[in-house]
Amino acid sequence: MGVLENKSRARTFYKYLSKVYDRINPFIWNEQMRDEAIGMLDIGPDDHVLDVGCGTGFATEALLTETDNVYGLDQSAHQLEKAYAKFGKRGPVRFHRGDAERLPFADDTFDVVWSSGSIEYWPNPVTALRELRRVTKPSGQVLVVGPDYPNNTVFQKMADAIMLFYDEEEADRMFTEAGYTEFEHHIQQARPGSPRAITTIAQVSDE
Repeated sequence: MGVLENKSRARTFYKYLSKVYDRINPFIWNEQMRDEAIGMLDIGPDDHVLDVGCGTGFATEALLTETDNVYGLDQSAHQLEKAYAKFGKRGPVRFHRGDAERLPFADDTFDVVWSSGSIEYWPNPVTALRELRRVTKPSGQVLVVGPDYPNNTVFQKMADAIMLFYDEEEADRMFTEAGYTEFEHHIQQARPGSPRAITTIAQVSDE
């Protein structure tokens, strides 16, 4: 387990990262990549969408252009404070502080569940993926963006020591173990040579 796949350490990490997150994030996960991922989904104007690990609201902001029914959840109070500054504490987004592995929502609540830049900090990603599936309505969609495993051996060792990085084979294992039967992976990249993101879109079975 990487050093940041620990909830307490991750909260401390984001206490400081939240101050500069919106300036650093575009070098790894930019607006073009975010909008491309949103375009892979079928979001209707009346759909209810949950952003798990919403952070400062980078993806939340774009999801609001698709539907007015957007919910955001994050475990970091410092990240949420940044999100409140953008949207208001009781504005268009319904914010919750909570854990991806124990979502505070009933079964079959959302049409779409989105999570970008969060899975790499989950101590038990399969447990969290099951939770994402649980709160998604039958025939709904789950989209998860995480860091693609680097090809370079040195970077692989660094990645393993810090947080979860995974390739398509590992993504297959995690999503299958979490109960998904229909999903596909897409590799996204801000620019040649920059870190790659692995974006998985899963359909929730209506059985």
